[in-house]
Amino acid sequence: MTESIPKKPLKKGNLVYVDKDIYSKSIEALASDKDLPNYVFEGPGEILGIKEDYAQVRWRRPVPDVWFKLDQLKEYAVVE
Repeated sequence: MTESIPKKPLKKGNLVYVDKDIYSKSIEALASDKDLPNYVFEGPGEILGIKEDYAQVRWRRPVPDVWFKLDQLKEYAVVE
């Protein structure tokens, strides 16, 4: 019997990036600029806070913080 390991939920302080495939098919993509900058898809951004199904993400650039739906975010893996 194989059991899948439950995925850890994203939380404040996690480093993330936006999953381009999921975002491009979302209703949020229809309401926003279609050409988001590449850094949101490459990461990392840091989750500053979470409210219901959305996370506020700060990028390591001089740009405003952005709210994304949690299911559009993936945890960024730091490679050393």
